[in-house]
Amino acid sequence: MQGKVEICGVNTSKLKVLKNDETMDLLRRTKEGDRDARQKLIEGNLRLVLSVIQKFSNRGENADDLFQVGCVGLIKAIDNFDISQPVRFSTYGVPMIVGEIRRYLRDNSAIRVSRSMRDTAYRVLQMRDKLIGENQREPSVEQIAKALEIPREEVVFAMDAITDPVSLYEPVYSDGGDALCVMDQVRDKKNTDENWVDHIALKEALHRLDDRERRILALRFYEGKTQMEVSAEVGISQAQVSRLEKGAIETIRKNL
Repeated sequence: MQGKVEICGVNTSKLKVLKNDETMDLLRRTKEGDRDARQKLIEGNLRLVLSVIQKFSNRGENADDLFQVGCVGLIKAIDNFDISQPVRFSTYGVPMIVGEIRRYLRDNSAIRVSRSMRDTAYRVLQMRDKLIGENQREPSVEQIAKALEIPREEVVFAMDAITDPVSLYEPVYSDGGDALCVMDQVRDKKNTDENWVDHIALKEALHRLDDRERRILALRFYEGKTQMEVSAEVGISQAQVSRLEKGAIETIRKNL
């Protein structure tokens, strides 16, 4: 997906990037009913949509479809954003875009099961009903496998394949307060939504720095060089490196 230049007829290499003050001005004009400002606001935040859908690239979904759904989330974020709140638009917009894409994936998910697996599952269900009728009790997996003369593993796999998927948000326990969901039991605490949403926000904040500031931060924190080494490589004094470094970090903090 990252190497694809055009998505939905949009040349992703030429997507606009709006500064925060430009975004806020367009948002104010949009709230006043300016349709042209709304269109510019949408076009100026398509890169935000692109950043989000790249996180779903391993789902096997069509990039054009995800981009269109992400744009719906972006439009909803624009229409619902409260300009009176001290929140950056990207901070509000990313979760809205993510939520819209997740809703689409949930509503359009299709677990593809091979025809042979479906046929095996159908035979297993028939034999299960037959054995229940004969013995008046639930047969074991081994009994079904023996009756069908197939390995026990095939019975298990076939039954799992046709089992309805369970939502991660399915409640499994509640004591009257907040319910405990499946996600709470199986979630990956390291690779959470919050972590990669923060990563997108940091990437957007870095993009707003000028080239020299980005280079200084890269030399200092990616390559581990001292301020003296950076000053020699960039061609400015150590004091200037220190000032630019502090200023860039402060800018990133404000943007986040």
